[in-house]
Amino acid sequence: MSGTGKFAVAALVVAIVVATIVVVSKTTALGGAQITSSNKAAEALCAQTDYKETCRQSLANSNSSDPKKLVQAALEYSVNTIAAAVKQSAAYKEAAEDKSVKDALTVCEEVLNAAVDDLKRSVNQIGDYDSGSSGEFLEELKSWLSAVGTYHQTCVDAFDNTAGDAAEKMKELLKTGEELASNGLAMLDGISSIVQSLGFKGISSGRRLLAGFDHANRVLYDYNSAPAGDAAINAVVAQDGSGQFKTINEALKMVPPQNNNTFVIFVKAGVYNEEVIIPKHTNKIVLLGEGPTKTRVTGRKSFAGGVKTYYTATVGVNSDDFVAKDIAFENAAGAANHQAVALRVSGDRAVFFNVHIDGYQDSLYTHTYRQFYRDCTISGTIDFVFGDALAIFQNTTFVVRRPMENQACMVTAQGRKDPRSLGAIVIDGGRITATPQFLAADPPVKAYLGRPWKELSRTIIMQAEIGGFISPAGWSEWDGNYGLDTCYYAEYENRGPGSETGKRVQWKGIKHIDEATAESWTPGKALVGDTWITAAGVPYEPGMMKA
Repeated sequence: MSGTGKFAVAALVVAIVVATIVVVSKTTALGGAQITSSNKAAEALCAQTDYKETCRQSLANSNSSDPKKLVQAALEYSVNTIAAAVKQSAAYKEAAEDKSVKDALTVCEEVLNAAVDDLKRSVNQIGDYDSGSSGEFLEELKSWLSAVGTYHQTCVDAFDNTAGDAAEKMKELLKTGEELASNGLAMLDGISSIVQSLGFKGISSGRRLLAGFDHANRVLYDYNSAPAGDAAINAVVAQDGSGQFKTINEALKMVPPQNNNTFVIFVKAGVYNEEVIIPKHTNKIVLLGEGPTKTRVTGRKSFAGGVKTYYTATVGVNSDDFVAKDIAFENAAGAANHQAVALRVSGDRAVFFNVHIDGYQDSLYTHTYRQFYRDCTISGTIDFVFGDALAIFQNTTFVVRRPMENQACMVTAQGRKDPRSLGAIVIDGGRITATPQFLAADPPVKAYLGRPWKELSRTIIMQAEIGGFISPAGWSEWDGNYGLDTCYYAEYENRGPGSETGKRVQWKGIKHIDEATAESWTPGKALVGDTWITAAGVPYEPGMMKA
């Protein structure tokens, strides 16, 4: 790479990093400071953003033309700002008397620290820049920066139904951080025009290097062979004592901290009553069962039971490059306990094959980053697939269960807020069906494909078989006109009695897409780089599912 190319890349990524500082109050911003006229790179970057003044404030002290000094300044600014925000949120928690508020602030601490990690690894990515595909390199950054915005919103959402003014205080504390996260995505989207405006002919393309992650090392055995006899397994869990451990959590304790080597845990048949949380940085965990009807992990935490939705998950994946196969995850709290997550995925590049995910309300929390599901079965009642990941489901079955009286069912509730974020739910092939209990309800229960949880909710359903129990309207409101004009809901070449679109709602957000647009939502194109899926050794179609 030429010296000019190196400067362009470094200046771009540094500005992105600075512009995505996670939590910063108006009182800690560089109030009133302006970018000097000589820093054309910073001005060009800010021109791409929606929050230009916030961008200028964030870059006001970054006037050096030395990329290393710019990185140093950005990191120092980030560390100071985050420390101030964490201290302030901790003070809120200490002062709070209400348990629900304290719990909400606990959620905030966890997710905002995760956002800090995404900020830091965006900086580290500079050293891994190399010749190859710049599209994949940028997509990696987009995934991480999309997550920064999602983490902000997760913190805000944790205050739902809390008393007092803590929610408003946190919103104000996070306001600038949200603007900066949005600005970072805007800068990524405007990379070509930024480079031209700076007078560079182009940037050498980049290859995605995942901080030591070797895709070839991910699959160490044949997924189709009997796993119990394979030497690649690192730990065996069995309730009858025939394995090394009796619980999954005991096996996880054997994984080294900051793990970045494939670690395979084989879970023999049985019902495991335990909450399983894969810690952040405990990467490349492979969780294998003996089949989703034989190996089941179950829990009962719920919102009605006094637990924040984020923490109700029976299984929570906070690490990257997670694979699950031939296993079931369940939240058995029941419909009466409202939000009760069976699986929450808060790690990048997660793959699920032949996994059952069973619950009622909020069964699967596709929280953030990139996720792929193949040949899975997911059951629930209300918003039972929700979140803001780029989550793609191939040949997956969605089973609508019978809710409580006077409730309707929604299969999806996608939570996108930023127009440049990657978030979307894509259902490619498979089927949407219902249990006999649901179908036998008298009077009949209404069911919909989804509703807009956030303003820019985005869901695409294509080549799927849709049961006749789905309302002819197709999609349901969330709250009046909220999100109806700004959502993105599309159906393409679906089949079955529920696929007729003649009586669908006529919102501005309902899109009628052509073949090329539908193709753009297949994993091979929507994910830009899909080697993390192919390396997982599961069935996979990069294009449209075959009829």
